[in-house]
Amino acid sequence: MSPQKSLTERCLQALGFELLALALCTPLLAWLMDKPMLDMGVATLAISVLALIWNVIFNGLFERVLKRWNLRKSAGTRVVHALLFEGGLVAVGVPLIAWWLDISLLQALILDMGVLLFFLPYTYVYHWVYDLVRERFVPAHTAQ
Repeated sequence: MSPQKSLTERCLQALGFELLALALCTPLLAWLMDKPMLDMGVATLAISVLALIWNVIFNGLFERVLKRWNLRKSAGTRVVHALLFEGGLVAVGVPLIAWWLDISLLQALILDMGVLLFFLPYTYVYHWVYDLVRERFVPAHTAQ
């Protein structure tokens, strides 16, 4: 089993997650919403910053729960992880999206649900691949 992640590693993991998401989402959402790239870029960056903070906090708490309950990272726990992670972002992100893009809360919720359809599998796959790469390159005996 690989060592527990340091705060620095958690931050780097979250930063990689958000940078890749920004690179994928900003142009696609600007095109779909027929909004300027700058407007969509600022909105996605704001959500990304919120998600970055949430990512570090949530992943730390989630891994503590796994450890405390002696659970392994299985497909089921990864699904729960992705659902809880994205659910937390919806609660904060929808009002922010509505305000910035000057759309209704319902429109923002529909947009967010569309983005969620991307981020659920993205979250699952990103963290799975991260763990696989980490297992290969971080020795199990590394101490914190």
